[in-house]
Amino acid sequence: MTATPSAAPAPEPERPSFILPKTVALVGLMGVGKTTIGKRLAEHFALPFVDADEEIEKAAGQSIADIFAHYGEKGFREGEERVISRLLDSPAHILATGGGALTSAKTRDNLKAKAITVWLKTDLKVLARRVANKPHRPLLKDRSPMDVLREHAKNRYPLYQIADVVVDTGDQSHSKSMDMVLNALKAHVESLA
Repeated sequence: MTATPSAAPAPEPERPSFILPKTVALVGLMGVGKTTIGKRLAEHFALPFVDADEEIEKAAGQSIADIFAHYGEKGFREGEERVISRLLDSPAHILATGGGALTSAKTRDNLKAKAITVWLKTDLKVLARRVANKPHRPLLKDRSPMDVLREHAKNRYPLYQIADVVVDTGDQSHSKSMDMVLNALKAHVESLA
């Protein structure tokens, strides 16, 4: 009778080398990777991932495009402000905000007080390529992605500068971008100690 070799134990999941003291909120223009990087960060830290746009859709009972169509950008931003405020009162998580979330002074103040903000940044040409032909982005409807992105960069980059951490990901792979964000977050958290 031969013994059946036992399967090797599964490796322990890699533990983060530091602990996040509060919610991490990702900010930046559309297409920069807030959702993709956010999901990876959530998995890395074993924290919930929350997409503000999805939460706004749940709260409103309609899509972002429909909210824009019925209430305009102003109505959307008011709802976004309320939803992000509520989310920031939840236990620590990874939050992907919409590209225009920081246009609200209240949202900027809430994020500054209750989260570590990370500005994900990359070249506008890279972003234009990523968001082209994305019908779910109401701000691109009937407009050139590059024109919209240039306008948003001009108006929003000064607002994004409130971020605690800035990571220029360039046109890197998601895993390389993730490493860059983790290194920047670690340096920031250690600076708080």
